[in-house]
Amino acid sequence: MSKIAVLIVDDDPFIRESLTLLIGMDSDIEVIGSASNGAEAVDFLQRGGQPDVVLMDIRMPVCDGVDGTRRIKEISANTSVLILTTFDDDEFILEALRNGASGYLLKNIPPDRIIQGIKMVQSGSMLIHPDVARKLSGLLRPAMPTPQVNKLSVAGLTATELNVVTLIADGMSNKEIAQKLFLSEGTVKNYITDILGKLGVRDRTQIAILYWKEQTPSTDIN
Repeated sequence: MSKIAVLIVDDDPFIRESLTLLIGMDSDIEVIGSASNGAEAVDFLQRGGQPDVVLMDIRMPVCDGVDGTRRIKEISANTSVLILTTFDDDEFILEALRNGASGYLLKNIPPDRIIQGIKMVQSGSMLIHPDVARKLSGLLRPAMPTPQVNKLSVAGLTATELNVVTLIADGMSNKEIAQKLFLSEGTVKNYITDILGKLGVRDRTQIAILYWKEQTPSTDIN
């Protein structure tokens, strides 16, 4: 099985070097390059680089992570972009999502969670940190008024499906959900497919956003 090829994009050389060392310690991952902004990342791909996952900062000079994500997805639709963000990046999150980002992680999480996130998005899953999901629900609230009916309660979800929704919103991977609920990963995937259909949403990110919108009172999110 070939290793997951990762390109690290961050304008801080210390972070690039640290991530290269930490991520490179995993036997399933190979860091194939680094860039200091989105434009350099795009140039890396145009020169023949083929990362499976781009670990992308948001705030960078020349070309930020939002525009970098858009340009990378235009060049290589199969390359997953995993955003490393902070609480200060609220205004960029929705645009990066629209531009094709596969997930969002906060920089203060442990290295093993970053490694896990890389593996998740490479496998085609969406990943969103629960704190970022809360931020997203706050950003979406002005454009999407809180519905009068709780969509989760009327969608006909089973008790197990509701548990899966909650664990997705908590940022758990399919493997972690399977272990938590004593199910196989294949069964979890089937549950998620059914949940997406019942809720009428596209992916895991939207499941998490819907959960936090309907669980968190509007007064709790500024």
